[in-house]
Amino acid sequence: MSIGLARLREEPDRIRQGAIDKGEDPTIVDQALALEGRRRQLLGDSDRLKADRNAASKKIGEAIHEGAAPNGPEVAALRQVSTDAGTQIEKIAAELAATESALEELLLRIPNPADPDVPVGDASANRVVRTWGEILPKDVPLAEGGTWTRRPHWEVAETLHMFDLERGAKISGSGFPVYTGQGSRLQRALIDFMLDVHTAEHGMTEIWPPAVVNAASARGTGQIPDKEDLMYVVPRDDLYLVPTAEVPVTNLHRDEIFEADQLPIRYAAYSPCFRREAGAAGKDTRGILRVHQFDKVEMVFFEKPEASAEALEWLTGRAEVILQRLGLAYRVLLMATKDMGFVQAKKYDLEVWAPGVERWLEVSSCSNFRDYQARRMAIRYRPEAGAKPELVHTLNGSGVALPRTVAAVLETYQQPDGSLIVPEVLQQYMRTDRIGR
Repeated sequence: MSIGLARLREEPDRIRQGAIDKGEDPTIVDQALALEGRRRQLLGDSDRLKADRNAASKKIGEAIHEGAAPNGPEVAALRQVSTDAGTQIEKIAAELAATESALEELLLRIPNPADPDVPVGDASANRVVRTWGEILPKDVPLAEGGTWTRRPHWEVAETLHMFDLERGAKISGSGFPVYTGQGSRLQRALIDFMLDVHTAEHGMTEIWPPAVVNAASARGTGQIPDKEDLMYVVPRDDLYLVPTAEVPVTNLHRDEIFEADQLPIRYAAYSPCFRREAGAAGKDTRGILRVHQFDKVEMVFFEKPEASAEALEWLTGRAEVILQRLGLAYRVLLMATKDMGFVQAKKYDLEVWAPGVERWLEVSSCSNFRDYQARRMAIRYRPEAGAKPELVHTLNGSGVALPRTVAAVLETYQQPDGSLIVPEVLQQYMRTDRIGR
């Protein structure tokens, strides 16, 4: 389950309003409350019947001890009471199992209520928190006269032979780019650079996770049932291709209990990512702004509840470090309730400026899930030795995703002569400071 039963009973109005704020069906909350009421009633009925059965069994022993015939009418009547109670207990157990199963399914479909400071509304209510860097213009005056116009990233890449979309489509279909030559090297450089910064400077432990997960893992992080249609499935083996490293890395500690001194636990992981929604509604079909397969470095945190709000700010700042080192102008948005996702309690998006297409491009989402995912995965910690385990808080953020970052690099660092300056922090990985002429 994602919402605890105690919280469901104690805060139904807030949970119901949380669903409304996220554009989800609030009647699921009422359905869950009704099933929870029936569950409690069945448990009470079962307990009473078990008490009746135990009492009848005790009276049988007492009657026989006092001289009643074991097969006499008094003992037979008591045995019938015990038998009838057992039959009713079995019926209740069957209904209870069905009720609990239906309740569990409903609880998985109740969204995580947003934090109080999250703006309520759709994407138009998203709030710009801060910006960094110079917003480069598309048209640039030249010293010798005239104007140079920055090209979109796909034209830069075509000139410099950095990726091949047509052959990718031939091999796999639209949305599966093939990176070639210096385009391939740029991919590796960005991945190595980001992992080096997050591990050596930010103290995260590197993880190299599987690219497929089982249904329990996908359910644990909230990909199913909410986003099941957006995932690639391997039906023969009941596996899912990962849409993000968040899924396998968060599930590393499913069904585990930490000691307090083990927290926080902070990971950085590279993985390929697979998403079916690429090119939805015909948007962003040119270049690599919306693809089915891409690479990403993900940060995943396990925190004590009282530390998670501050951890989200720090995590977001680590993604910003990457963009600052790359010299890419960006802005940070606090996402509104209907634009933040089903499982997040609070989310920041980082968008880089791409001057060739004159657009902000999302390259990172940094989220606090509070105990929503941890409850699904039973990830807990002991606040002190011997204490009752409590749920941890989980967080994650892209640190960062590559396709739109690559697009922004190509459009930011292209030169009038057709070449591309390599960002300074990548030059040691690329072993050159310029691509092209």
